Amino acid sequence: MLSVAIAAAVLFGIAEVANWRRNNRRNVDDVGFMPWRGIALASAAVALFAAAFALKP
Repeated sequence: MLSVAIAAAVLFGIAEVANWRRNNRRNVDDVGFMPWRGIALASAAVALFAAAFALKP
């Protein structure tokens, strides 16, 4: 379960970098289709729950 938490935390980091890149793009008309904010929030929730279950005695 700890590996799931680590993978979700890595996905959170990737999604935040992608969202930052989207917010700072040069061509405003060049829109994407990935919901990076939602992916980041979902992966953060998964990481927190997985870490809690992994550290449960």
